[in-house]
Amino acid sequence: MKRTTKAPRRVELRLPPLERYEGGLAPDGDYDGLELTGLDLAGASGEGARFLDCAVRECALDEARLTGARFLDSRLEAVRGVGTDLSRMQLRDAELVDARFGGTQFHGSVWERVLVRGGKWDYPNLRSATLRDVTFEGCVLVEPDFGGAKLERVAFVDCELIGADFSGAKLTDADLRGVRRLEIARGVESLAGAVISSAQLLDLAPVLAARLGVRVED
Repeated sequence: MKRTTKAPRRVELRLPPLERYEGGLAPDGDYDGLELTGLDLAGASGEGARFLDCAVRECALDEARLTGARFLDSRLEAVRGVGTDLSRMQLRDAELVDARFGGTQFHGSVWERVLVRGGKWDYPNLRSATLRDVTFEGCVLVEPDFGGAKLERVAFVDCELIGADFSGAKLTDADLRGVRRLEIARGVESLAGAVISSAQLLDLAPVLAARLGVRVED
């Protein structure tokens, strides 16, 4: 019997009228119904902050510390950050649109009903993260580290995964068929629970053969 891959449940984000906010971030801050646009939040300390029904647009997050922050029913749009610490954060019913990240820490984070659309992420650390009902659309992820992560009902649509590490990851209904460039650097043996296309299988054949210790000679 052919098994059907379960698609992610899509987020349906509807933000209420927002109040403009031009202040900074504070540890354990509570931000509700606010619009943060064009702010320089580089180096800010927002550990444990909660964002509910918020829009964060075109903000600089370089070296910002947002460990354990929660983004609930919120949208992050055209944000940019190098070395941003978002470890152990929670994203729920949220959208990440056209973000540009470099060396960002997402390890131990929890994502539930999230849409990631557009943008480029260089060296994102998603080790031991939990992603459930997450859709990546039109994204470029360079050397993403999914080591030890849990991916359940996660789909990649029109994306590039370059030099990905899936070592020790657990995948359930992870749909990679929409990845137009799929490069697995490590952890190909952890792809059980993923679905790929026949063309992708051919592309991955050398990596699979090397992992199995098979020599291919003509």
